Amino acid sequence: MLWLALHLTWLPLEVFTRGLERCGPVLVAETGSRAQVLMASRAAEKLGIRPGMPVEAARALGQELLVCRRDPRREAAALAGLAAWAGQFTPHVSLESDGLLLEIAGSRKLFGGAEKLRERVAREVRALGYHARCAVAPTPRAATWLARAGSCSVILDPTQLAQALAPLPLQLVEAAQPHADLLMALGVTTLGDCLALPRGGMEQRFGAAFLKELDMALGQRPDPRPWFTPPPRFLSRLELPAEVQETHALLFAARRLLSELEGFLRGREAGVEQFQLDLLHGDAPPTRVTVGLVTARRDVRHLLDLLRERLERLSLAQPVRELVLRAAHILPCQPRNLELFPTAESEAEHVTALIERLRARLGDGMVHSLECVADHRPERAMKAGEPGAAHQMGAPSRPLWLLPRPRPLACREGRPYLGAPLRIEAGPERIETGWWDGRPVARDYFVAEAVGGPRYWVYREAAEVEKWFLHGIFA
Repeated sequence: MLWLALHLTWLPLEVFTRGLERCGPVLVAETGSRAQVLMASRAAEKLGIRPGMPVEAARALGQELLVCRRDPRREAAALAGLAAWAGQFTPHVSLESDGLLLEIAGSRKLFGGAEKLRERVAREVRALGYHARCAVAPTPRAATWLARAGSCSVILDPTQLAQALAPLPLQLVEAAQPHADLLMALGVTTLGDCLALPRGGMEQRFGAAFLKELDMALGQRPDPRPWFTPPPRFLSRLELPAEVQETHALLFAARRLLSELEGFLRGREAGVEQFQLDLLHGDAPPTRVTVGLVTARRDVRHLLDLLRERLERLSLAQPVRELVLRAAHILPCQPRNLELFPTAESEAEHVTALIERLRARLGDGMVHSLECVADHRPERAMKAGEPGAAHQMGAPSRPLWLLPRPRPLACREGRPYLGAPLRIEAGPERIETGWWDGRPVARDYFVAEAVGGPRYWVYREAAEVEKWFLHGIFA
């Protein structure tokens, strides 16, 4: 087996950037009545602020510090969302207290090897807004320790584990913490120092748990991990670092959520035909933006383009504080092969993408296709259908553009007249029907053409040959 450990530092990029002008944010953890610094930005570190320092002492060094309280509930939700996103790289993902473990032995070749996979995971996690360190090792515990120590190592050979772990500090070993003072007094500060000690003496002094943890890291004992099960629906939320009044400013944050959705869907070989983005305000009810698609898709660029069309038409009554992205209906979506030359399938995808963008810009009810109905009356022979669906069209001699109501035409010397006499090209086509529903018609249709002008679809009443009407225009 081969494991990729992802160690998170729980500081979103938005919050990090927000506090830079004010000496940087400080993330704290509650420890009883005292709040200690858990992590500081670079600007705060320049002031001498370090992890473990009391918050009051940190405030004394920087009066304009932005203190961000740690929220374990949100951290757990973010970690679960990240685990669902990581399913695109491997079906075997395990949750850690401060990150993820990905078993990549079966999938590393699909991504160009372990090193390229590690780089891709680290890069895409940063794009989601997290600071992360990634390491690869043959055992889950070794990979976790390497990542927590800040190493980006890729260890493929189990025989190299002892050498790779030797420089790591003992603070990484949980079972060693009760014996930290004694180990320090003995001059044992690294894992290499522990591995050099006699096993019998270590077990007598420090207990079997210490040795067991070391053996797990070296692959000498099993270290099973429970697998994460992704939820059936997608739900992710993102609190904005500051209130946003303009909709175009929401797109950067929305892209993060859509990237999470894309990873979630890739891991399940699925797509969505609809998703909702809720814009949460302070006092007003949420504003829901619903985006529909013709076929199931998951490409983040396309989803973002559709969302942009919706947001550009939206006027915010109140500033937005938080975004919530939902996708309830997950549908199968098979990936397609890339073609060197355009094919019918790729051309159809372009048409589908155009339809989706038009619907996003104009509204769902404004874009549709035409579907034939079993009725010979032209005004009843078609109805609105789902855009993109394949429908059998009517006879090619009929125009698609019909007037809402037939327009009466003048008649001169037995010929229809529209600014000038019209020349009859084809016809007549007798349409006589509708007696069963009380709307009977009896018409003779002709194809007529103006001199140097367009072609028209005209008819005259069968009972009154002098009455002409314009009913349609050919493209």
